[in-house]
Parts: sequence; C-alpha cells; structure tokens
Amino acid sequence: MDLSTTYLGLTLKNPIVPSASPMSRTVASIKSMEDFGASAVVLYSLFEEQIRHETKELNHFLDYGSESFAEAVSYFPDHKEYYLGPEEYLEHIRKVKAAVSIPVIASLNGSTVGGWTEHAARIQEAGADALELNIYYIPTNPDTTGGYVEQLYLEILQAVKSKVTIPVAVKLSPFFSSLANMAKRLDENGANGLVLFNRFYQPDINLEALEVEPSVVLSSSDALRLPLRWVAILHKNIKADLAATTGIHTAEDVIKITMAGASVAQVCSTLLRYGPKRIAEILNGIEQWMEEHEYESLTQMRGSMSHKSVANPSAFERANYMKALNSYM
Repeated sequence: MDLSTTYLGLTLKNPIVPSASPMSRTVASIKSMEDFGASAVVLYSLFEEQIRHETKELNHFLDYGSESFAEAVSYFPDHKEYYLGPEEYLEHIRKVKAAVSIPVIASLNGSTVGGWTEHAARIQEAGADALELNIYYIPTNPDTTGGYVEQLYLEILQAVKSKVTIPVAVKLSPFFSSLANMAKRLDENGANGLVLFNRFYQPDINLEALEVEPSVVLSSSDALRLPLRWVAILHKNIKADLAATTGIHTAEDVIKITMAGASVAQVCSTLLRYGPKRIAEILNGIEQWMEEHEYESLTQMRGSMSHKSVANPSAFERANYMKALNSYM
C-alpha cells in the first residue's frame, strides 16, 4: 500500500503532518509523533511580536489579548512557557533536525511587512526544510479595504520569498471576498503551497467577571467541510500544493480531503485529544479502507472528487444550496 505524497517539493511517506501547535514545543513530543508515523511536522509558530518587542513589552502582549492568536496556546494551564523567543526558536529547529529524520517545517506568524519577515533567512540557516507563513490579520478599521488586506498578504509573501530559497506555504483564512482569485495571486507570487484554513479562535465574554477572555474549542470532523470544498475547487486551478487543515480527525477525513485534491492533511485537535498515537490509528484506518476499496496508492485517488473531476461540479457551488436545505426536512 503506497501512502506516499509530495508537498512543497518534499517527498513524504504519508499525508499526515501535525500542524503548528504546542505538540511541537519539545523534541521529545516531535520524536513521539515521528515514531507513530508523522511524515513531517510544522513547528509551533514564532510570532512577529516576539521578534519585534523587547522582553517587557512582549510579556505584556502575551498576557493581554492572547485570545487573538491562531493556535491553541491558551488551552494549556500556563501558556507563557510555550513561547520561545527568536534565538530559542532557532535553537529548537537545530535540535529537532538533529533528532528526527522527517522534514521540519518552521512557522512564522505575523500581520505586517517588516523586520520579522527577514527572520525567515535565519530560520532557513537553522535547517528548516520549509516555512509556513501564518498571516493572521483581522482588519477592525472600517476604512480598511479588502484590496488593502489582499495586497498585504502578497507583500508579506514577496518579502519572505526574497530572503529564502526553501519552499514557502501560506496559511490562509477563508474570509476573502474572492478566495479563488486570492489563491491564484499567491500562487503567481511564488507560494509553493496553500494551507486551508487558518482556524481563528474567537473570544468569549465572561458574564461573572465581565471580561473578554480566550475561548478555545477544539474542532470536530464537521469543520472539514469548509477546507474540503475549497481544496476541491482549487485543485488543478493553481500550481501550488494544497494542504488541508481544520476538522481532520479520522482516516475517512484524510481520504476525503485527498480525493478533493490535498497533498497533505494537517492535524492538530485530534492529537491534543488523543495524543501522538492517534497518527498510527489514522494511518491504519487509511490502509484498511484502501484495501477494502482496492486502491493501491493515494496518488490514484488524489483529486478524483475535485471540482474538475466530479460529474456534477455544481455540488461545490451555489447550485447545491437549495438541495442541501431541502434534504434536511
């Protein structure tokens, strides 16, 4: 049974890639994920604020507004210990590379064009095999236009690509007015891969304390439908590889996203729930399903249920909206 795939120019033994999360904060945890079958790992993000601020300012920033970060750090009791400074992050890359044989994908998380993008070069020098740009930007100013936001993404990508030769993936949100066009423009500006989607964690209101506080809810397989749709639509419409993330918990989820056209499945919530052993369980489930349905490789099924391949492509579009509503009753 051939589960191999390629992503960002890297040959991977299977499509399971743990996404950026506290699971990758220690070498031991990453080694455990490798032992259970992970084909690559995305390291926990280095945030723009960590590079840009001095220690005192950084500590204030991490304590105030931590609910705005894209990764589930506030899920843990004392989230400060999960933050590595720039130098520690680079050393972490070196230690991980020395300890594991799977590709290591670093992650930069930011929202502006500036000095933090130049840190990409140091990440490459530390040994990262690829880099994931987690551009986390929420435009709260009513005068900020959609065009400005789109151009910001492109400028950040261009700035990073000018500093490195390793492959660069961009982790996107689903909130663009024309997501297909944005994907095409990122592809044309050098993105080697697109990660669909960034799961923005939303704040909640504590009615007793009357405070806005972090509220992290781990995903379920139901959340897969959004990346599933857009992976299927973008497959073969852009050259960049497609990684699916959010809502991938089971072997069936991985098979669905592969049929839609994804090169890899990035997993997080299911590992936080069940631990690294979940990777082996998913891989065993994939092999069993493929054997039962007479598939010899993932390549054979990849994109077979994409927008370009299915008999009724309108199922991914508005034409399916009324049918979905009517089928409920």
